Amino acid sequence: MSAPVARCLRFIKDWALPLTMLLGISAYFAFHALPVAPHWRILTRQTIGVVQPALIFCMLFLSFCKINPKEVRPARWTWPHLALQAAGFVLPALAIVWLAPQDSPLIWLECAMACLICPTATAAAIITDRLGGDLKTVVAYTMAINLVAALLISAFIPLINPTAGLNFGQAFGLIAAKVFPLLVLPFLLAWAVRLWCPGLLQYLLKIKDLAFYLWIVALALAMAVTTRALMHSHIGPGCLLGIAAVTLTTCLLQFGIGRLIGRKYHDTISAGQALGQKNTVFIIWMAYTFLHPVTAVAGGFYSIWHNLINSWHLHQKSETPSV
Repeated sequence: MSAPVARCLRFIKDWALPLTMLLGISAYFAFHALPVAPHWRILTRQTIGVVQPALIFCMLFLSFCKINPKEVRPARWTWPHLALQAAGFVLPALAIVWLAPQDSPLIWLECAMACLICPTATAAAIITDRLGGDLKTVVAYTMAINLVAALLISAFIPLINPTAGLNFGQAFGLIAAKVFPLLVLPFLLAWAVRLWCPGLLQYLLKIKDLAFYLWIVALALAMAVTTRALMHSHIGPGCLLGIAAVTLTTCLLQFGIGRLIGRKYHDTISAGQALGQKNTVFIIWMAYTFLHPVTAVAGGFYSIWHNLINSWHLHQKSETPSV
């Protein structure tokens, strides 16, 4: 292989995430420009709605195959992380209830609240693994924060948005039905394969980086969907810039604080990814289901920011010489 080709392949590998993001954004505009009948556009959105969860299920299953479920226990940084996320949701929620939101500054507060309580992204396990972090601690935290988020959101949503007409049990049921099947079922399937199909487990473990490449495809689809949501948001430039600034701030703070806490417990990478990398699809769904629809835009912006940060971390990792 010639040196220029090798350098090109190295560049693509190092910057796979931002290149994939650009691909997803470009794909949306290219598809939007095509003279396609409306029913084909609807069919495309429905297909993506099926393919995305399937890809996430498969990549989670492959990641969970790498760990022994008996070794999945909360890390010491789990508790300060949970406390921070809980406080980051409860305090803005109380402020919103007290001030009765009706203007854009409180929309920005609602966006910050959604970004702070949002559970860890399912793909955080994949990125953590590639960065050399502890996969087990991230999996344990992902499950814990999903439960905490479901409880807190269910308790406060009837106060924040009484017009939704939901009580605690109804809200919790909606969140559990949205989140837990896609998180728990891959875990149980991987455990079953570990117990009863060790040959299949060994075969799957030999397929290097398959989960990461599935995530690349899922990311391209997610960026196309995010671009569509932003283009159809019909929000004024000032409000849009405010949401972009709020989401960038919360993203940087959570990555920074997560890594700072993790450094104390000698688990910097895992703690940073657990607190900073978010399930942005959950933010969008939560906004449309429980909050002001404008808040959904926060999920789109946060998706851009945390993937750019992940790209930088992966680039730094590739530049670090092996010991």
